[in-house]
Amino acid sequence: MPTSRPSDRRKFPRIRTEQLISFAFVESENRLAVSKNLSRGGICFEVMGCEIALGDVLRLTFNVQDETVVAVGKVMWATDIDAFTQEVGLEFIDIDPFALETLEREAL
Repeated sequence: MPTSRPSDRRKFPRIRTEQLISFAFVESENRLAVSKNLSRGGICFEVMGCEIALGDVLRLTFNVQDETVVAVGKVMWATDIDAFTQEVGLEFIDIDPFALETLEREAL
């Protein structure tokens, strides 16, 4: 029986990116992270020195082309890479429609 690769299960194509992003828990100060990939559906990033849990809602600020985007998303998974670093997958729940169009064009 053939097995599917993780990329086969993805809803949206990923754009590889390595940019500094900021994020915040609701009613909290901004923190910094580094994005790994980005899509119409969400973003994957690495963060150091911060505990992020499944279901947390975060506000993120990042760039798409020349535009600064502010989005809100829900943490769908968080994996400890080492004692200080986590890799986080976040699904967008509120993002500017222009940013979504730009992400679709970039993914082609």
